[in-house]
Amino acid sequence: MVYIWDMEKLIFLKLGGSLITDKERPRTARVDVLAHLCRQIADCYARDRNLSLLIGHGSGSFGHVAAKKYATRQGIIPSLTSPNSFPLKGKARMGAYWHGFTEVWHEARELNKIVMDAFRAAKIPALAISPSSGVVARDGKVDSWSIEPIKRALAEGIVPIVYGDVVFDEILGGTILSTEELFIFLARELHPQRILLAGLEDGIYADFPARKRRVARVSPASYPEIRRSIGVSAGTDVTGGMDSKVEQMLKLVEEIPALAVQIFSGVGEGNLGRVLNGEELGTLIYTN
Repeated sequence: MVYIWDMEKLIFLKLGGSLITDKERPRTARVDVLAHLCRQIADCYARDRNLSLLIGHGSGSFGHVAAKKYATRQGIIPSLTSPNSFPLKGKARMGAYWHGFTEVWHEARELNKIVMDAFRAAKIPALAISPSSGVVARDGKVDSWSIEPIKRALAEGIVPIVYGDVVFDEILGGTILSTEELFIFLARELHPQRILLAGLEDGIYADFPARKRRVARVSPASYPEIRRSIGVSAGTDVTGGMDSKVEQMLKLVEEIPALAVQIFSGVGEGNLGRVLNGEELGTLIYTN
């Protein structure tokens, strides 16, 4: 079946784990920040009924803490061979890994429930799409994912919400996929106009951690000049820091030249609404 939505208005928006949780305090959501973000999204929908959003969110101080404890990102195969993964051996080690796998699932789901409650309170029709129930990975990348429910949600004006989650992996046994990794697969299928990454940092800096020279625009050609200065995430982040996210997005815009990616702070008053309306805040990642 062919589903119709306004592809020219389709935007992927990530609400970063550093933004919606306190990454220094385990299992602590910033519910006031979430409520403010949802109000801005609701206001944008009220102004533009053709706006089409697919939203993802990170796990922050929920999933990342358990994931680090159980080395879930690395997979069961590395866990069996690496002396640094678990002090246990054989079946005991495998049992610890799969126990951790389900613990990360519980934590990611717990935060997703908080996020979904915030969207409901803002009267935004949203539907959670759990990656663990539909994605199969191969060596840490999405291998297959039936996204018909996502397409149908977009066609009906429902906001699909995905999130960083555990998935089974054909090579690793199991792993964790970040929101950016999910977005990469979905961008190839759905062709969004923009990908917006809202976090605490208000862009990319050429002098991190001093943060005195923010870079307004980055392309694959200009990136080598600032590569060494891009920082890692504060707090626990098993799926990579800022440098990893930037490099993933640079590869994606090279693959899809019409796509633009924006990294900005979701903390400032009205920042999210301004960016959704097309204002260029933060750092823009694009092709030349």
